[in-house]
Amino acid sequence: MTARPRPAPAQRAGRRAARSPVRPTVGALLRAAAGTAAAAGFGWTLWHGIAEPGTALAFGVLVAVGELARWGARPDAGAPPVLEEPRGREPAPLAAAAALAYALLGESAGLPTTHGVAQTVAVVVAGALVGAVPQVARGHGAALDHVARRVLTAGFAALCFQPLYNSGELLRAVGRGHWYALFLLLLLVLTALCDAVLAALLLRARTGHPYAPLLRDELRALPGIGSAVCATGAVIALAVAVAGLWALPVFCVPLLLTQLSFRRYAAVRDTYRQTIGSLARATEIAGYTPPGHAHRVAALGRAVGREMGLSGPELTVLEYAALMHDIGQLSLVDPVPEGATARLPEAEQRRIALLGGAVVRQTGAPAAVAVVVERQADPYREQPLTARIVRTVNAYDELSREGGGNPDGALYALERLRFGTARDHHPNVVESLARVLARGGVTGSAPG
Repeated sequence: MTARPRPAPAQRAGRRAARSPVRPTVGALLRAAAGTAAAAGFGWTLWHGIAEPGTALAFGVLVAVGELARWGARPDAGAPPVLEEPRGREPAPLAAAAALAYALLGESAGLPTTHGVAQTVAVVVAGALVGAVPQVARGHGAALDHVARRVLTAGFAALCFQPLYNSGELLRAVGRGHWYALFLLLLLVLTALCDAVLAALLLRARTGHPYAPLLRDELRALPGIGSAVCATGAVIALAVAVAGLWALPVFCVPLLLTQLSFRRYAAVRDTYRQTIGSLARATEIAGYTPPGHAHRVAALGRAVGREMGLSGPELTVLEYAALMHDIGQLSLVDPVPEGATARLPEAEQRRIALLGGAVVRQTGAPAAVAVVVERQADPYREQPLTARIVRTVNAYDELSREGGGNPDGALYALERLRFGTARDHHPNVVESLARVLARGGVTGSAPG
């Protein structure tokens, strides 16, 4: 009897998923919670009427303008088709500060406000949805996740502040002195932590990346733009309490200009990434490597790095090194067949790697990128983790091509990698690669 070939890891994972019962994910639960809060907020507001409609309109417009400024930029313009980078580093500071300020607003021009938690949620939802319309129209599902995050964060801040302030308990307990400022500071810290947890959970649900490194990236971003957004939101609320709505343009115009400046910085960064991607294609155009090889290694390597818990800066180094890992082959007189340098003698592999690192240093890339390129031919016990990942994923791409399109090519490549765990490939990297492949690998085709 002829044995049937075993299915590839991705096929086996797909069959297990088809047999397993459908369970609600954390992301679906968060979206449902945001939808429920939005429906309750709109229902309550429509039933009881809008309190201080002018104030509600002003803050709703601010949220909408901030979100429109966020979505006006094309994310990852010109970037290679790698996995999505976490976007939790607040890309819409004006909208976030406006939503937080409305949640913490207790007075306007010396007069008490009565909008409460429900109207806060309704105004933030309305503004965020208006700002997300362009992206929803283009089919970007992440826009709705962003709206859900904004609603839940603003709702949390309003729930902690509005009932206490409107009932008078807060002022009776702490007064208007330094204890009141300390209370606001504590509330801002809790709100920032809530936002970081929500951002990591939603990104985990959308991408499947491990939660711990995603949350770590979000928490690392808090001392930067996160603290600025929280402080600005609190200052806007205090300023409106004294000066009324005239305080909004005074504080929000500089924040909008800062947001536009950040977009310029992001455009420069995207241009740099495009330059790195173009350099990666030099070996393909010269015939030294197959079309799309460098971009496939970068995409799969980034997925493996995320699986192993690398942070954002480490993933950027890994991506750039994976894109340029073969650039040293340009020093060869004759191309290696199919660019498979893994079959060359160790001395030749090391020479190509060192030449590649020297080229990378001339591009102005970070020194860490050149180190990864230079050390990809070393024994894995002497390599940094990023170099181990590039080496293993590069070998996987080369080995899987040997299958000639056979469905078992992925399984063949993984088995060969496991045989090489004694010296060439770290076992943890190989198993992380297997888990990524079992989930379907990476999506999108490399250019070329």
